Amino acid sequence: MAKIRVLVVEDSLTIRKRMLEVLAADPDIDIVGEADDGKRGIELCQQLRPDVVTLDMMMPVMNGLAATEFIMAYCPTPILIVSASTNRGDLFNTYEALAAGALDALDKPKGNELDDVWEKKLVATVKLISRIRVITHPRARLDRMGQTTGHSPHGTQQPQALQNSGRLRAVAIGVSTGGPRALIEILGGLPHGFPLPILLVIHVGKLFTPAFAEWLDGQSSVRVGYAVDGDPLPPCGEGRVLMAPPGSHMMLRQGELRLTQDPERHSCRPSIDVLFESFAQDLGAGGAACLLTGMGKDGAAGLLAIRRAGGRTIAQDEATSVVFGMPREAILLGAAEQVLALDQIAPRLGVLAGAADGRPI
Repeated sequence: MAKIRVLVVEDSLTIRKRMLEVLAADPDIDIVGEADDGKRGIELCQQLRPDVVTLDMMMPVMNGLAATEFIMAYCPTPILIVSASTNRGDLFNTYEALAAGALDALDKPKGNELDDVWEKKLVATVKLISRIRVITHPRARLDRMGQTTGHSPHGTQQPQALQNSGRLRAVAIGVSTGGPRALIEILGGLPHGFPLPILLVIHVGKLFTPAFAEWLDGQSSVRVGYAVDGDPLPPCGEGRVLMAPPGSHMMLRQGELRLTQDPERHSCRPSIDVLFESFAQDLGAGGAACLLTGMGKDGAAGLLAIRRAGGRTIAQDEATSVVFGMPREAILLGAAEQVLALDQIAPRLGVLAGAADGRPI
């Protein structure tokens, strides 16, 4: 079997050398190049055509976001963001890089890790994303991506209200790898006045989640925030997104949102299955759910529970999924009432919510 060819782009010599040592020690990995700025990283990516690029976010000459946009537009390659940035602006850049096509994000080592945990995670993640077939992404920034979906950011105009048919009470969405881009497409494409609350679970590394709801709020036509334990499910007519906070399962119990520290499911907390199963039990036929791109099988059994309870269920199709893992598992279980391309999901949710054709009325 051919070795995985890796390009390491990192401006810190200390971190770069450590990454090179860890990756080179694995017999399945071949280091083909290294760079200390984004511009040089792009040049080497074009010349060497590696299987994976590890990419820092904060670098001289050209930062990781700009490098990601260029690579995914002109020489699509699986990208792993490796960053230590925790301030708001740097985190926003990481989210934008993920939306622009980077596959995953890993925090840099802090020096206090035990039992080679970080090293093992780096190697495992590089191997995992090397198997993903990536596609060309537009080089445009996210504000241009938003314009192409035909939505206006919340607060820029007074939307007309949609009339809900009364059949649905809420929507649940679960997503993992490829999630930021998928969520921008869906939340930006919802009809103005979308009336249903949306409960969201996304798998993102804990270090990178503190500002994710705020960032997504700025990209969406509906308001986005983290759920608070004990808050009631918003009433129909107050369409907004409530997201599971990092490190907590989110459930719906008797009309209230509950956050727990229960054990992980599928090595995840928050888990999509935990949300979906409680959603099915609490709302029955009053719920609709979407399972989007992602590795593994989290959410598949939960989506089946929702369908069996009479709810409406959607799985993203293979062609538009960055990773056709979770949706595929749901489809194999018979959990998906519909299998839709990414750009068809928001209009379908509009129809289910009561809009005649998924557009403002």
